Amino acid sequence: MKAVQLTAHGAPGQFRIAELPNLIAGPGEVVVAVRACGLNHLDLWLEEGNLPIPIQLPRTPGSEVAGQIIQTGPGIGAWKAGDRVAVQSNLFCGQCEFCERGQESLCLRGQLLGVDRDGGFAEQVLVPERSLVRLPDQVSYECSAALTLAGSTAMHMLTDRVEIQPGNWVLVVGGASGVGSAAIQIARGLSARVIATASNDAKKALALKLGAEQVVDPVSEAWPAEVRKLTGKRGVDVVVEHVGGTILEQSLNCLARGGTIVTCGATASRDVQLNLWPLFVKEHRLVGSYGRTRRDLVSTLDWAAAGKLQAVIDRAVGLSETPAAFAALRNRTVLGKAVVVP
Repeated sequence: MKAVQLTAHGAPGQFRIAELPNLIAGPGEVVVAVRACGLNHLDLWLEEGNLPIPIQLPRTPGSEVAGQIIQTGPGIGAWKAGDRVAVQSNLFCGQCEFCERGQESLCLRGQLLGVDRDGGFAEQVLVPERSLVRLPDQVSYECSAALTLAGSTAMHMLTDRVEIQPGNWVLVVGGASGVGSAAIQIARGLSARVIATASNDAKKALALKLGAEQVVDPVSEAWPAEVRKLTGKRGVDVVVEHVGGTILEQSLNCLARGGTIVTCGATASRDVQLNLWPLFVKEHRLVGSYGRTRRDLVSTLDWAAAGKLQAVIDRAVGLSETPAAFAALRNRTVLGKAVVVP
């Protein structure tokens, strides 16, 4: 099989297209023929060597896998060759206290597909059976690859980590990103009113098309004041945030009393300074959100199958074009998602 391997960290890193032996499923495992795999900012952190965990190189990146089962290992009864599947990217043990409660995102022995073990920028991927979710017939492989990680991350944020009430104001940071484009649609599906941030005309147009009522430019230092003006000086009930740094700090100024920031990433910076006075005086909440559960992934695919959640695919590329797709994501020229189609 062919696979894209990261051989040296950097920005850009060094990649090669390798010819590797076909994979063999062991007990409790399946081999999936990769039909599509989404590119995420997590892949950039892997490329740069900017993750707080040791990485063994060479490594095949790719966390957001959709495909067909081609081989099942001993003890597999629920799946067969030919089944269409999506793969949960945060691999979980299924046995720890958190997994037993259905909180797989908090698994004590969790691994990241494409980081801790070889991922989906390849013709085949080897994964545990418990990481599989059946892919509805109405959802294409490319659509699943654009939603399985980013879309389910947004679903986890808006339906698990916070509670959205009809009529709530929701601010979505980075409305043209993978998480942001899904969050706009999910918030609208929950009957919320949405404001998004976008840094250029193309991204603004996309956010409006997806359902945002208004879009503000985060490059302007006055954007939090604009958000407050758009909400009648009240502020928003929820901020969906994944950038970190000064954007998170500024987002606090957008909150209504009792409002919540839910954050799932730090693509700009992991360092944040907080003024604690308004945090406790206005009873704000800062909520972390990591990964997704099986419930979130199933809900995401069900929404997609029902036409309530559309994948935003900027480009689909072959294995040989994967480094160029990394560069496009690094340069922030991707609207929605880039998808690798082996």
